[in-house]
Amino acid sequence: MKTYARLLATMTFLCAVSAAMAQTLKGVVKSGESGEGVPSASITLQGSTIGAVANEKGEFEIRVSSLPASLTVSSVNYEAQGVTVVNTSFITVSLKPMLGQEIVVSASRFNERLIESPVTVERVSAATIKNTPNASYYDIIGKLKGVDVVNASLTFTSPTTRGFAGSGNTRFNQQVDGIDNQAPALNFSVGSIVGLTELDVESMELLPGASSALYGSGGMNGTLLINSKNPFNYTGLSFQVKGGAMNLGNKWRDASPYQNYALRWGQKVSEKFAYKITGEFIKANDWLARDYRNYGRVGTNGMIKDGTRDTDPNYDGINVYGDETTVNLKALLSGIGGQVPFWQSYISQLPENIPVSRTGYTENELVDPNTLNYKVGGALHYKITPKIEAILMGQLGAGTSVYTGSDRYSLRDFQIAQYKLELKSDNWFVRGYTTQENAGESHNLTATARQFNEAWKTSVTTDANGNPTPQPTDWYMQYAFAYMNAKMGGMGDAESHNLARSVADDGRPAAGSAEFTKLWDETRLRPIYQNGGLFLDKSDLYVAEGQYNFSSLVNNAVELLAGGNWRQFVLNSENTLFHEDDGPIKINEVGAYVQVGKEIIKDRLKLTAAGRYDKNEYFKGRFTPRFTAVIQPAKDHNIRLSYQTAYRFPSTQQQWIDLAVGSGTLIGGNRVIWESYDLIDNPGYSAQEFVADPTNRIPVPYKEIKPESVVSYELGYKALLAKKIFVDAYVYTGTYENFIGRRDVVQFYDEADPTKYRGISVVVNSDAKVKTFGWGMSFDWRLPSNFSVNGNLSSDEIKDVPSGFRSSFNSPKYRSLLGLSNSGFGPNDLFGFNLNWRWQDKVVFEGDFASGTLNPIHIIDAALLYKLPAIKSQLKLGANNLFNEYYTNAIGNPSIGGLYYLAFTYNL
Repeated sequence: MKTYARLLATMTFLCAVSAAMAQTLKGVVKSGESGEGVPSASITLQGSTIGAVANEKGEFEIRVSSLPASLTVSSVNYEAQGVTVVNTSFITVSLKPMLGQEIVVSASRFNERLIESPVTVERVSAATIKNTPNASYYDIIGKLKGVDVVNASLTFTSPTTRGFAGSGNTRFNQQVDGIDNQAPALNFSVGSIVGLTELDVESMELLPGASSALYGSGGMNGTLLINSKNPFNYTGLSFQVKGGAMNLGNKWRDASPYQNYALRWGQKVSEKFAYKITGEFIKANDWLARDYRNYGRVGTNGMIKDGTRDTDPNYDGINVYGDETTVNLKALLSGIGGQVPFWQSYISQLPENIPVSRTGYTENELVDPNTLNYKVGGALHYKITPKIEAILMGQLGAGTSVYTGSDRYSLRDFQIAQYKLELKSDNWFVRGYTTQENAGESHNLTATARQFNEAWKTSVTTDANGNPTPQPTDWYMQYAFAYMNAKMGGMGDAESHNLARSVADDGRPAAGSAEFTKLWDETRLRPIYQNGGLFLDKSDLYVAEGQYNFSSLVNNAVELLAGGNWRQFVLNSENTLFHEDDGPIKINEVGAYVQVGKEIIKDRLKLTAAGRYDKNEYFKGRFTPRFTAVIQPAKDHNIRLSYQTAYRFPSTQQQWIDLAVGSGTLIGGNRVIWESYDLIDNPGYSAQEFVADPTNRIPVPYKEIKPESVVSYELGYKALLAKKIFVDAYVYTGTYENFIGRRDVVQFYDEADPTKYRGISVVVNSDAKVKTFGWGMSFDWRLPSNFSVNGNLSSDEIKDVPSGFRSSFNSPKYRSLLGLSNSGFGPNDLFGFNLNWRWQDKVVFEGDFASGTLNPIHIIDAALLYKLPAIKSQLKLGANNLFNEYYTNAIGNPSIGGLYYLAFTYNL
């Protein structure tokens, strides 16, 4: 026993001596340019695994066994610096900023410097988000070169690169912490409605162009990766309060407040366990879609034409709903002529086609302007070993917004929940996650308004077989009698139509009245197939994926990684959106990829090859290769060359949608749906030729839809000049095969009667190859006294689009940005500012909802910042669209004006 007691005493003594000898070093890491603390700087003890991460002020503590000690201090955007410490005095380390040194992973799924990436990459840092004038961090994406954005509402932004912009872009991928951010039924990313709050974003990486070789189906035109802050590195409480005003100078909507509240709490409980909780709440009166121009529809397509409600009896306003219902008044009058013989001769002299539409309601009258968006999330992080981390996370995004697709949709009580379990290490990861979508009380404005009109007063009564049996109480019968009475009384045609409308509309519920609200709520809450506007979507997405970096196993002779994934869509809309005769639709996909990289000539030439194979159960497998080369002719000068391929399987909607919209119907490419509309035996005719000449009937037969693919070549150049100017430029071409789009057809019920047809929009592949090409350039110039100038200019074009084929390219030929900022001036460099000007050329916009020409856009955004270091806070006075120049970036989307706000942020 004495021996054991001596041994225990000896061990206790040695531990005490060791603890006494250990030294705690304290210090701060600052920017050598601005003097600000560098958050999340890495401090490591050379020759060991001991390290620390600086807090938000750049402060750190690290324990070493003895002195002197050699430390390495590093951070993205800065040159790493070695420091030798000889005593325990407080240490101040000044890092020199370096442009182009940011670490990115999107280009190759490897950590690499931005300046060395083999393809075009844009990176947005937490510091950029902190200083941006934009009220939403997500809108920063629209300021990067080659990027187009479409705003369907305040909280629904859809970015894209290299063309094909629209509300919801199925050629553009978005991932948040590795989670595909698409809504399973809508089949595209839902912007910032669900995902991270501003306080929890560490960085964003944008990969323009073809990216399927590493990221799978949908990466035709780009991939956006958004990364969150790890609670092991970012701890403590952060919160942000933004308050402001919008809708100023808007005669259609009163000025209204803008409110945005966000919170983040990160806690490192121990070296093994950390957690975080996040939340955000946005409330505002949304921008108003108020394009009241007249629209001539054929099926789901059309064009803007002259006329107003007073001058055109068949007026169909773009943002007016319910006026899509139209009949040929002459057909009704011919029947009336048999009841009123003395009208017969007059009626026979009228034109054969007198289209008349029902009276509609504007979006301002139908949609609750009160936009709400809340996001809550949380994550548990546990380090199983120092190098293996387990993450369990969940996030929920919900609220009320408006979205533009084939129609305008009021998204009420819309919810998307995402849950993920992940294991990751330096060399590998494996994760599984699910996305659960619930449309809540979301409804189609066009369908709801048309059925609202029918519920108030039937257009034309029909029998059990659908044959017209007009009744005196029908809206069109009242219109017809009033029209004829006015004409026989000597009134002009326009006056007769307007009088007839006032008679038929007598007693029409006024928007906002108790009668209107009751009937509207009853209609919007009925499913579409029950003569309402509600779609009952509860679709899900399930994904399992993993990746392993084999480089260390081959002694880093090459960079080698491989990965794969499985995913399943479960479409469940109860026949309100999809063709679900046999219940929910399941779609399975599997994919695998491999990438090999090798530095052929040290510091001069690096080659990389990657390939991916994917299989969708409804389509043949697809292989997509990628080859890249990075040439360094001189230090900090890199030339990149790439051959990239990409593909996308038809989206879930392009496969299975079955939805009546406007004056037509959208259907998917699955043969089952074509058969249900008898389009196999009774094919539709091309609507474009039919409109020009009703006798010109070109059939559109059924063809099995194929996956779309693109081959893209890119040449790029990055350089750091005099360590102050970072430049980036690229030029690219793309050739699309089996290009997927929509084509409008007219299908006749009776070949002998040209008035008996319906418009259907079908999904087809282009027989011709569609080509795109473009270029872009940007610069970032760091000037003395903390000033910085940045700018970019880019262009995208398309050619060889077949006649009658809607490509929805929707990109301006030219777009540019010019910015000026200062990160610290005035007393103690406490002030800062950010000013930028955005411009884009006019756009001929094509969409499923409406098409037309958009005017050029000139927008100035500005922010003035003031730091409060004593309380770790910042004040920001920001203005988006400073001069309040209202603009739209898609036909039928809202007019966006100035948003002015004051933000207080603690511990950002």
